[in-house]
Amino acid sequence: MKPIAPRHRTSARTLLATGLVTSLALVSGCAKSEDDSAGKDKSSTSQGDSGQVVASPSTGSGPTCAIDAYGAQKTDLKTATVGFSQSEKEANPFRIAETASIKAEAKQRGVKLLTANAQSQFSKQISDVQDLIAKGADLLVIAPLNSDGWEPVLRSASAKHIPIITIDRKINAAACKDYVSFIGSDFVEQGKRAADRMIEATGGKGEIAILLGAAGNNVTTERTKGFEERVKEKAPGLKIVFKQTGEFAREKGQSVTENLIQSKPGITGIYAENDEMGLGAVNALKGAGKQPGAVKIVTIDGTRNAVQGIVDGWIDGVVESNPRFGPLAFQTLDTFTKGEKVAQDIVIQDSEYTTANAKSDLGKAY
Repeated sequence: MKPIAPRHRTSARTLLATGLVTSLALVSGCAKSEDDSAGKDKSSTSQGDSGQVVASPSTGSGPTCAIDAYGAQKTDLKTATVGFSQSEKEANPFRIAETASIKAEAKQRGVKLLTANAQSQFSKQISDVQDLIAKGADLLVIAPLNSDGWEPVLRSASAKHIPIITIDRKINAAACKDYVSFIGSDFVEQGKRAADRMIEATGGKGEIAILLGAAGNNVTTERTKGFEERVKEKAPGLKIVFKQTGEFAREKGQSVTENLIQSKPGITGIYAENDEMGLGAVNALKGAGKQPGAVKIVTIDGTRNAVQGIVDGWIDGVVESNPRFGPLAFQTLDTFTKGEKVAQDIVIQDSEYTTANAKSDLGKAY
């Protein structure tokens, strides 16, 4: 895309673009997840009302970005090439669903899409995005592995005035200068909701552990912050006695939990900052001969296997983090490239799975 004006920071602090505050449903198919080797079909079919919905902004809040402030050129999205950079190996159901959603929306809109997967290697993701730019991407959608270290990509994109949307994780850079918008959940609120589930499950007493996500991104930091703040506020009798990263991976979550139940045999609950680590914790508890519900587990994501874990009695609550970004990401790009304002932070609403709705809502999980 050719520039029409030098890039500079926007001074506009106006309301969020009203066109984005809508429900965007998607019918997406999810590939099999890590433990589906037995041949069970866990693929999602019709997702009903499981598409992302933008949270209504509070009155008078929300900086926006417009294409003239960003320094790019108006264009028809249908004639543009969009580059999508996925961060992690697609063994994680969240990433499977996320990529499927982006591909499905591009196909539905007839937009040319270039894709790359960093395989959980940050240096590869940087080179992946630079390669997408070299191949002619006019617009970029990035699911960042880390929040820091994006300067080489931002310089390359800036030189060609390429708009960037980030999804599900933020990068530490200036909105409407280095990138257009971030689309994702309120991760602090997710942590607080997970704490509420844990407090209810434990009665607000006992010793709990946190399986932290990967270091270096805002998701881990904010999910931890929200959880710890809410526990301190509402349940002083609930003590956090263990914190260790499980790197958002099932195998790592299992090994950390195996060590945990050796060092803290009386542990009351485990807060896993994503479903995969929580499912790893379940495997560890099963291996130690524990019964369902003996240790309370709360997770975040909303994968089919974790919601089934509630039905089976191993997991006490799952806070959703909806990965179906395709419709909202492309709607944001379409609105922006037409010259209309978009929000710099587009926060989505997330649902929740409990013992009350897990069985009935299992079909909405991914």
